[in-house]
Amino acid sequence: MAMIPIVLQVNGRNVEKAVEPATLLVDFLREDLGLTGTHQGCDTAQCGACTVMVDGAASKSCNLLVAQVNGTRILTIEGLESPDGTLHPMQQAFGRHHGLQCGYCTPGMVMRGVAMAGEDVSAEPEAVRCALSGNLCRCTGYRGIVDAVCEGMQRMRTQSQVEVAR
Repeated sequence: MAMIPIVLQVNGRNVEKAVEPATLLVDFLREDLGLTGTHQGCDTAQCGACTVMVDGAASKSCNLLVAQVNGTRILTIEGLESPDGTLHPMQQAFGRHHGLQCGYCTPGMVMRGVAMAGEDVSAEPEAVRCALSGNLCRCTGYRGIVDAVCEGMQRMRTQSQVEVAR
């Protein structure tokens, strides 16, 4: 099969590679770049474990070809941590609210939560539950996840306001 060149920015790093046209983004991230925090769950875009950000929007990487996102900015769970090792506010909130058990859905939930902070989603439990409807968890019962996303969104929005005010 003929290879095609792609150019992406992944977690702030420029990536240029030749890939097979049928390469899924989730496979490219995990196998070619070693970014295994993006989990491969259902392979049908139903569970959300593979959620990453593509140009700032939450996207399920199991149903995107890497060729479809050529030229974009990709952010994975690995890209949230600060260079000094400080966890992202959404990650911190998940820890505080015990928003994980087995952890399989956690990267996708965190990435969806980060995306929601930039969307018109209220940081209230009912709105968060509705906005998380495309991400599944089989362990937690969702309460910790919803509480974590509410807090994480509030912290992210507050920090954005502080940064804009400077």
